[in-house]
Amino acid sequence: MVTRRTLIVVAHAAVGWALCFATIGIGMALTTDQTALVVHAVTAPFYFAAVSAHYFIRFGFTAPVPTAAVFTGFVIATDYLLVALVILRSLKMFTSVLGTWIPFTLIFLATWLTGASITRRAAQRSRVRAGSAGTSWR
Repeated sequence: MVTRRTLIVVAHAAVGWALCFATIGIGMALTTDQTALVVHAVTAPFYFAAVSAHYFIRFGFTAPVPTAAVFTGFVIATDYLLVALVILRSLKMFTSVLGTWIPFTLIFLATWLTGASITRRAAQRSRVRAGSAGTSWR
């Protein structure tokens, strides 16, 4: 059960990372590197808000802050191990505030805030249901 839940959380992080990777790849092929980085920094939090909304609505095994940490950690680890070391063969990408650190921060915040909002609303709905369970309108 723990393995399945872990895989679900990591799979959601991977989907968000893949969307960001595609944005950078397509952006750099179609426009300047600077424009691609700006578009990536703007779209990354939206991707992760959508992915985390799906995760929290459908599964929600973990709390918002740990989920944000896993999602962001996955992105950082994959960027380091795959993009920097294998594809680019350089760690230079981590010197770019716009290319890495702003998106990492926004990914964390988008995931955390989305999760907090969804879990707060779910808790309110369950409190309302529990409070009205014994109420009769007859």
